[in-house]
Amino acid sequence: MRVQQAAFLIVVALASGCSRSEPASPNPGSATAPAAAPTTAPVPPPVAGRVFITNENGGDISVIDVATQKVVATIPVGKRPRGIRLSHDGAHVFVALSGSPIAPPGVDESTLPPADKKADGIGIVSVKDLKLERVIRGGSDPEQLAVSSDGTHLFVANEDVGEASVINVEDGKVLSTFKVGGEPEGVELRPDGQIVYVTSEEDGQVAVIDAVNQKLLKTFKVGARPRSTTFLPDGSRAFVTSENGGTVSFVDAQKHVVLKTIPISGPMFRPMGGVAAPDGKHVFITTGRGKNVVIIDTATQEPIAAIEVGDRPWGIAISGDGKTLFTANGPSNDVSIVDVESRTVKGKVKVGDRPWGAAFVP
Repeated sequence: MRVQQAAFLIVVALASGCSRSEPASPNPGSATAPAAAPTTAPVPPPVAGRVFITNENGGDISVIDVATQKVVATIPVGKRPRGIRLSHDGAHVFVALSGSPIAPPGVDESTLPPADKKADGIGIVSVKDLKLERVIRGGSDPEQLAVSSDGTHLFVANEDVGEASVINVEDGKVLSTFKVGGEPEGVELRPDGQIVYVTSEEDGQVAVIDAVNQKLLKTFKVGARPRSTTFLPDGSRAFVTSENGGTVSFVDAQKHVVLKTIPISGPMFRPMGGVAAPDGKHVFITTGRGKNVVIIDTATQEPIAAIEVGDRPWGIAISGDGKTLFTANGPSNDVSIVDVESRTVKGKVKVGDRPWGAAFVP
């Protein structure tokens, strides 16, 4: 019986193979009739580019080649690399470095070791050479940063002193400082380069800084423990995440007022990082312990989907074409690569110790 079945399967396979390789001729009388065109859909090209991931515990940056989904370089940069930004010319990434000990929420800070203030700074990494070129002073305990439109200045959150600093990139001098509230974290430049938002975790507010004239314009309240700001590409609106509030504040980014508070509901969902689609139609929010990325429709300001990506996603980046997301998953030491259209994780890449921030480099 087994022999007969095997013979039957071979005959079927051969018949199928012949039907695929020898399609019926449109002109049966011609021996030179052209073969039918293949019907297999073309395979889309892999996503080009790299993702730079800061590893807070590892003191380095993992560089992922997106096409191969592999780490192609590891760059030592210094203590506690967290926030990371690509320069506007694409030649460098800037990374916030801190010598302050890690202090989880609720910890008694008197039990922690003293801060190594010599380790505080902003590392400047060559994208071409994949190495740290220099470190400039970035004020005390830098956490996140933004780069001015002309690339000459950095705006830095100095977490332990409740300040934001404006720093000259060329010589590393601190040009201005502003009191922005306790534990400042998220720093974001509006796309027109005119305004910077700095979130204060402790005071539940956002400081609005004139990026050109280097003036503190105002502060406004948002939900509890705000972590980051995401501007729409046209700069008209912003989305501010509030980890402890479980909300995202929808903000008029010209008048700097909250228009709507968006609940982000789900098991352990804690809104953290954010990134906007290049067309401005969606904003993607990481949820930390919630393990998901929530998609917000910017027209309705409502969550429309959630994608489970991994353990405690925080940093998030998006490819230039808006088709792929990247999330830094701290506890599992990996990065999820997410297909936006299908809303699925298409790969995970192991990186360094405690990945924190992410920057896409075309």
